[in-house]
Amino acid sequence: MTAETITAAAAGTWTLGDLTVNRVGFGAMRLTGSAAFHHGTPSDRDRSIAVLRTAVELGVDHIDTAAFYFSTLRSANELINTALAPYGDDLVIATKVGPFRDYAGEWGTAARPDQLRAHVEENLRQLGRDHLDLVYLRRMRQDSIAEHFGALAELREAGLIRHLGVSDVGLTHLEEARAIAPVVAVQNRYGLGGTAPENDALLRACGQLGIAFVPFYAIAGKGGELGPKGDATDAEVRAVAEAHDATPAQIRIAWTLRRGPHVLAIPGTGNPDHLRENIAAGALRLTDTELARLDAAHTEA
Repeated sequence: MTAETITAAAAGTWTLGDLTVNRVGFGAMRLTGSAAFHHGTPSDRDRSIAVLRTAVELGVDHIDTAAFYFSTLRSANELINTALAPYGDDLVIATKVGPFRDYAGEWGTAARPDQLRAHVEENLRQLGRDHLDLVYLRRMRQDSIAEHFGALAELREAGLIRHLGVSDVGLTHLEEARAIAPVVAVQNRYGLGGTAPENDALLRACGQLGIAFVPFYAIAGKGGELGPKGDATDAEVRAVAEAHDATPAQIRIAWTLRRGPHVLAIPGTGNPDHLRENIAAGALRLTDTELARLDAAHTEA
């Protein structure tokens, strides 16, 4: 089976509230440029649109984005709108609010609770929708997220948001949010050999609660967005990749998916070949021995 024939359905499904999605989705951050948060070279517009359309053709029905994903020339939300509207009924688009970037791309202070409605409405406008399927509150170092999450819960009651999630949080923040409104997903940085130990506990807790755990930077490893630089974990990943005639990125995605049936992958790329490889990773089946080797590397990293 070649990568071109494998669809996102190969990884199985998970339900976000009442929305069933394939466990391999797509992260839109890298669509707009070559660097993290897009201070690098802007992307090719036609290529980015083609990647989005190909993703949907290959079964991706869960796209993760944000209004603050933009470069000097590109907006992820606008690309999604152009490529995919009118949206299919089975397409779930998740977005994040809380962080603020001005039009020059500079980060400002975190939004106040009373400013979150404007963030939600900006996503609605850019995406061309009358409601958002899933909105994450991205914590910006606050000790408590209750007031911010409460503001989003009110927007959910008003019909602007269907489901709520939290991002960059710990267990106490998740408990705080769940006391206010249902939480269907948690999005934290997580990857093989590149995660804070407390995120392993959070991942397990989400599984027990029936909440999706959605890692970002799952391919990056310990070395950052562009990947590890020859550390011990990377050596193990490369050895397993050679055994499967796969790429290291595919092995990292496959390992991530094996962390639990509630774990969703949202690898992002602006490269159509990498897109197909990422989706095909959902069909990789690691052996118990390979999984044990990778688990050990993850624990020791």
